[in-house]
Amino acid sequence: MKILIANPNTSTGVTDRLLASARLVTSPATELLPMTASYGVPYIATRAEAAIGAAAALEMLAERRGTCDAAICAAFGDPALGGARELFDFPVVGMAEAAMLVACTLGRSFAIVSFAKALEPWFAEIVAWHGLSGRCAAIRMLDRPFTDINAVANEMEQLLVELANKTVADHGADVVILAGAPLAGLANKIRDRVPVPLVDGIQAAVTMAEGLVRLNPRKATAGTYRRPGPKASKGLATPLANVIAHRDS
Repeated sequence: MKILIANPNTSTGVTDRLLASARLVTSPATELLPMTASYGVPYIATRAEAAIGAAAALEMLAERRGTCDAAICAAFGDPALGGARELFDFPVVGMAEAAMLVACTLGRSFAIVSFAKALEPWFAEIVAWHGLSGRCAAIRMLDRPFTDINAVANEMEQLLVELANKTVADHGADVVILAGAPLAGLANKIRDRVPVPLVDGIQAAVTMAEGLVRLNPRKATAGTYRRPGPKASKGLATPLANVIAHRDS
């Protein structure tokens, strides 16, 4: 099977981290197809940036329509996830949703830990959007500058370990999610330094995407994720305009 990893950030280094982490859990027969947004910001941290990234994500999914069996919105806030599930007939998985659902299978409560204070309100809204606020014990962020988004996991490694341990001690979280595409792969590296299970968002998403392809669910024709009727558009990238207009190509 082929799984598209659509990174709505513009950092190719982040895409490389996502791909390397995903490969640690991918089945041998699965091919991962990485894409990086051609416009937007190096890493999404605010609601406005997420809106820009959502448009980029929909364009990437439309461009690869017909060439992948499933897709992943590879930013922790799941930009475009709802819209993608409306438009496309292949499974689309969000990193945040996958991480939280996996965390719920490992413990009664989870905490989200990440590297930038600006992410906190957006992440809280994403948890609520997925209906999981009652399972979220805490959202905790580092509050200090970093030099390189592609190296933030290495730069902040010890501080993130300390924050994860403090969050477990203070809030009783059964599981910790290391949130944000730039932290992909860190959970494997520090797993023995935190006393509860750690969840890596891209690994959770790839595992879930593989399972959904095997389950082969039908595309909804009723409910909130049924495909909207055809509509003309203006100024959109041609592949996305074709999807919205119900054109085959």
